[in-house]
Amino acid sequence: MADAPHPYPTQAVVLAGGQGSRLRPYTDDRPKPMVEIPGTGTPIIGHQLKWLADEGVTDVVISCGRLAGVLQDWLDRAQLPLRVTTVVETEPLGRGGGLKHAAASLPRPEEPWYATNGDIWTRFPLREMAAFHRERDADATLALARPRIPWGVVETDAFGHILDFIEAPPSPYLVNAGVYAFSAAFRDLLPARGDHERTTFPRLARERRLAGYPLPHGAYWRAIDTAKDLDEAAKELGTQGR
Repeated sequence: MADAPHPYPTQAVVLAGGQGSRLRPYTDDRPKPMVEIPGTGTPIIGHQLKWLADEGVTDVVISCGRLAGVLQDWLDRAQLPLRVTTVVETEPLGRGGGLKHAAASLPRPEEPWYATNGDIWTRFPLREMAAFHRERDADATLALARPRIPWGVVETDAFGHILDFIEAPPSPYLVNAGVYAFSAAFRDLLPARGDHERTTFPRLARERRLAGYPLPHGAYWRAIDTAKDLDEAAKELGTQGR
């Protein structure tokens, strides 16, 4: 008798093959997910793996690219909370192609799965996102964040009087947070090469098979793109100086 499927995904792909050019010099000798948030003693990928394990994930496939050996060496030495497999692109496949290539190594191809970009620092309940995904019978669900605008803004009335100055307010727009829930069949919808956000996602959106899950109020989320993001993440998490 076959085992019953898990109520929530227990497998995930982490995309860790980016160039990290905006994070230099931190990424001169390591891929972006191997950059440490100041004060934590752990690279970004280590925090991601712990979060995924805390959310019930038991198996992760990491898609590697530039300086893959640095990441693989760390994985070999680290005490990991789940099983990890790495795959390396021998030639550039694009984001969609890389995702498809990595998903081929998931241990349970008949079950749904998560995916996350390797430069995302976040904490929110993945099981709630998976339930949202299942309730909408979607092929793919994107986590949606509302990042803070990096500038102060000015609030005015209809007559042009300045009412207030607001420092770094939340954006009025939702953005793709780089965390996903996918159906088992989603892998077959991905391009072998190219960017799924320009091909697969727009097609699914037109067919109403793409869902968006707004991160819960108060959930922490930050994309680590620049040195300033590293410093801000350290301050926000209270790790500076620890």
